[in-house]
Amino acid sequence: MRTMKLLTLFAFCSLFAVRAFAEETVYTVDCNGGGDFRTVQECLDALPSKPDGWCTVRILPGTYREKVTLDVYKNCVRIVGVGGAEEVRIVWNDFSGRVVDGYEMSTYDTWTLSLQADDVILEGLTVENDAGRVGQAVALETRGDRIHINRCRLVGDQDTFFTKGYVSRIWVTDSWIEGTTDFIFGPSIVLFDRCRIHAKADSFLTAASTTERNLYGYVFRDCRVTADTSVGRLYLGRPWKSTARTVWIRCELPAAICPEGWRDWHDSARKGDVYYAEYRCTGPGADRRGRVAWSRELTDEEAALYTPERIFAKKTGSEQFRRDWNPLLEETWMKGD
Repeated sequence: MRTMKLLTLFAFCSLFAVRAFAEETVYTVDCNGGGDFRTVQECLDALPSKPDGWCTVRILPGTYREKVTLDVYKNCVRIVGVGGAEEVRIVWNDFSGRVVDGYEMSTYDTWTLSLQADDVILEGLTVENDAGRVGQAVALETRGDRIHINRCRLVGDQDTFFTKGYVSRIWVTDSWIEGTTDFIFGPSIVLFDRCRIHAKADSFLTAASTTERNLYGYVFRDCRVTADTSVGRLYLGRPWKSTARTVWIRCELPAAICPEGWRDWHDSARKGDVYYAEYRCTGPGADRRGRVAWSRELTDEEAALYTPERIFAKKTGSEQFRRDWNPLLEETWMKGD
């Protein structure tokens, strides 16, 4: 079942909805039976493949205990939690080493929600892996290009947010991401704006595996890092791949950040190719006098290059995307390829 509704910019009330469509398809998910579908997966399965325009999936308040996949062909979709991330939760508990039907899972199988399509907006949801501290257990996995995650909560322990796509650009705004070890990791180009990054154990915040083809990897702008009171030794990142790129710009860093700031994953060869940088960060953890010699402080001129237009450009380094993407602009966000 599906219903056709008139959506205006005012009614949608979202920073990224820069224009309203005269008419679009809206699907409603309600675990209590008041919508078109009871489960999120049933709804996503019903979406058209390779659609001509955008559609919206409204998820009504509740906890949806299910493992969810948005298929690669189900692009141009907004997934919106009605009431916000405190009211709408998608939760599952897979973890690396778990055996299901005779198959032993690896990290790559453990996601709670996998976004495999291009042109996706995820807003006002909690995505959680509640397996606990049992090793790698992904909450959100992203594979597609041009994905915007807004006002969400990504909750887990080790490996909470897997930015898996190699040809993938993601914008994360005003969201909460928590975990223990390497809880933001992968090869994608990701811009984090005004996010809260919360550590629950002594460990590493990020583990980028940026490809050598990209000039940008993880970029944190105006974010705040916090930690549980028991946490005393945090690192801004370590390189999952030797060409990892991670930059913190105007972020607030807690005292738990170690003076050296970064680690090399016990492989000194990785120091030569990584790009780790900070720019005008604040807080007790921002003192760079003890930082490792192979990290850097950006100059004003270098920092000026970290804009959405450049980070999400069609070509960064030798990587070639299908087109430029600036989610702040109507003509590069809402149109199709």
